Amino acid sequence: MKSQTRIVTFIISGILFCTLLYLGLRYQNTSARRPPDQYAGSIPQIQSRNDKDHDGINDQTDILQSALNYVAAGPRYKSKYYQGGYPDDSCGVCTDVVANALKNSGYDLMTLIQEDIAENPQDYHIDKPDPNIDFRRVKNLSVFFSHTAIRLTTDISAIEEWQGGDIVIFRKHIGVISDRRNKNGVPYVIHHNDPWQKAYEQDILKQRDDLTGHYRISE
Repeated sequence: MKSQTRIVTFIISGILFCTLLYLGLRYQNTSARRPPDQYAGSIPQIQSRNDKDHDGINDQTDILQSALNYVAAGPRYKSKYYQGGYPDDSCGVCTDVVANALKNSGYDLMTLIQEDIAENPQDYHIDKPDPNIDFRRVKNLSVFFSHTAIRLTTDISAIEEWQGGDIVIFRKHIGVISDRRNKNGVPYVIHHNDPWQKAYEQDILKQRDDLTGHYRISE
């Protein structure tokens, strides 16, 4: 009987050890490795006529590449208030993927949202605007993009309408559309959802049922 108890204890301990090891390896260890483009069809990647920061790269390409550059640095997931707005400690949340992608393409969301809040306070329902955090809230970004960006379809089956560099908004989450796709042509999303996330670029569009918006910054 004691021998059986020891075996059971040993097995349980082994399972607990393996579980903790797995969780330890997963926590804040999100991979920036890009998934392969699995779509065999041909959907040309669009380019914008605009180049906001005058760097010779059109907005659509710039936003996509800037989002990839941001996650390539391996930001850790942490929700925190920063004096100065943009995180300065290699951490961030979902909104920071978008904010950094746009900032490095010539669009400073921190400033732009404050301007839009001042012009349309009735749409934001903010008692006291705070430039350090307002641009890092999904609900505010949803309002801002509805005012300033090109509204696109939320029909995922219209795969040709989804392009790398587009912004996708969920009920409490946001990301940038990738230029790579799954075998059905549905694009991946570049995002930062939580500290347990396996990769920054994932096939999540059809897995979620809370899609609320799809936008393009410029034509």
